[in-house]
Amino acid sequence: MKVLDLQCRLGHSFEGWFGSQSEYDAQRERGLVTCPVCNDSEITKMLSAPRLNLGHGTPPVLPQGQGDGPKGAEALPAKHPETPSVGDGAADSAGQPESSQPSLQQVQAAMMNMVRHVMANTEDVGSQFAEEARKIHYGEREERSIRGQATRAETEALIDEGIDVMALPVPENLKGPLQ
Repeated sequence: MKVLDLQCRLGHSFEGWFGSQSEYDAQRERGLVTCPVCNDSEITKMLSAPRLNLGHGTPPVLPQGQGDGPKGAEALPAKHPETPSVGDGAADSAGQPESSQPSLQQVQAAMMNMVRHVMANTEDVGSQFAEEARKIHYGEREERSIRGQATRAETEALIDEGIDVMALPVPENLKGPLQ
């Protein structure tokens, strides 16, 4: 199994799992490898470091006569000063601890989870969204969560009437049936 770090032309990063390099190439040529955020099929394979499991986390033992400790002492993992860790007081340019800043991948994952939640828990009323939202707001229809399409003018009119609406960009690959 090959796990590849991929990126679309808009900069969305994601992982792809393939049986082999040739399977990745074949799927990419047929346009089957697409960005889960924007459905772009122009995908670039990014550089990634392999993960090697070489042991069970036991620290290496220094040969006798090396190191600052007693002969035969176990070496402790060195903390690299250029790699801040959680709790070491490192901060970004805004003074916030780096660990509190979400990564791009975390933001993308949160967005995708939100879209999936909305898709799974709302009724699609399509182009009748503005009309259906008004009927629900004025008590002509039972209250329920809906989604659909509305023009900018329809959206502004709904907001002017005090009806809460929110635009939510949904990637093409999530518009079909959910699996």
